[in-house]
Amino acid sequence: MLHFKYLLWLAVGVLLPQLVGSATLMSLLTQSLIYALFALGVGILLRQCGLVSFGHAAFFGISGYSVALLMRDLELGAASAIVLTLVALAIVAFLLGLVVSRIPGIAFGMLTLAIGQTVYLSALKSRETLGGADGLNINWPSSIFGLDVRLFYDPASMFVISWVVMLVTIYLLDRLFRSRFGSITSAIRDNEERARFIGLHVMLPKAVVYALSAVVSGLAGVLSAIYTGFISPETLHWSVSGTALIMTILGGVRYLWGPILGAIFYFFVKEYVGELTDYWMAMLGAVVIFIVVFAPNGVSGLLMQLQERRQKRKQDVIVRRMEVRS
Repeated sequence: MLHFKYLLWLAVGVLLPQLVGSATLMSLLTQSLIYALFALGVGILLRQCGLVSFGHAAFFGISGYSVALLMRDLELGAASAIVLTLVALAIVAFLLGLVVSRIPGIAFGMLTLAIGQTVYLSALKSRETLGGADGLNINWPSSIFGLDVRLFYDPASMFVISWVVMLVTIYLLDRLFRSRFGSITSAIRDNEERARFIGLHVMLPKAVVYALSAVVSGLAGVLSAIYTGFISPETLHWSVSGTALIMTILGGVRYLWGPILGAIFYFFVKEYVGELTDYWMAMLGAVVIFIVVFAPNGVSGLLMQLQERRQKRKQDVIVRRMEVRS
C-alpha cells in the first residue's frame, strides 16, 4: 500500500507538466519544488530534534560552490563532484552537529545564525576563488548522471527530476523515522533528560539528524545550481534560511510532505500577491502568525484534520445504519 502511494504521486508529478500550459507557472512550480526540498532539510531538524536553524543556507549554498570548484579546479565530472560534495557535507555536518546540538533552544538558533553569516561573509570577500559578490557561472558538462544537461534547464523536465528526487528523499526519510532510530530521536526531542536517564546516547542521534538535514539542504542547493547555472553569496545569507523556515512553518513539520505545501504557498503569494501590492510580505506575516497560533501543525495538519473528521463522519454514518438495521 505504501509503495502504491508513492507510485501514484510519481505519476502525478510526471503528468502535471503536461497539464500546465504556462511556462511561467511551470518555472514557478519548479523553483518552489527545489526550495521545498530545502525546507524539508530545515523541517526534519525541527521535527525530530525540536531545533530551529537559521544557518542552513550555508549548506544550501556551499553545495553549489563545492560542485563548481571541483569541476573547475580538479576537473572532476559533474556526477563525481556532486556525490563527493554531498558525502563531504554529511561528514562535516555530522562533526559540527556533535558540537552545536549540545546547545539548547534559542542559543542553538543564534549559534547557527553566526556560523551561517560567517560562511556568507567569507564567500562575499573571496573574490578570486568564489567571485565575490558577482558569484560564479557554472559550466555544466553535456550530461549529468547520464541525462542531457538541457533537461535540467527546461522547467518542465526539471520539475519531474526534482519531483523524483523529492519523492525518493521523503520515502527514505519516512522509512528511517518509522524505525527505532526515529523513536529514539523523538524521545530525545520530547524529554532529553529522561532519554539520557534510561541509557540513550543523546548527542549521536541528534548529530545524525543534523547531518541528514544538511545533506537534504545541500541536495536542494545542487538542484538550484544546475537549474540556474549560477551561484552567488546571496544563497548563503541568513534570510534564505529564514525563508525556508517560513515555508516549513506554513506547511507544518508533523508530516514530511508539509514543507512542499509551504514552499508552493510561499512562491504563489510572492509571485501573484506581490504583483498586486508591495505589502505582500506583511500579508504573509499575518498568515504565519495565524498558523502559529491557531494551526501549529501548518497547512498539512489542517488538511489531515479535515480528512480525519470526514472519515469519522463516515464511520458514524455506518454505525448508525447498523444500529437501525439491528
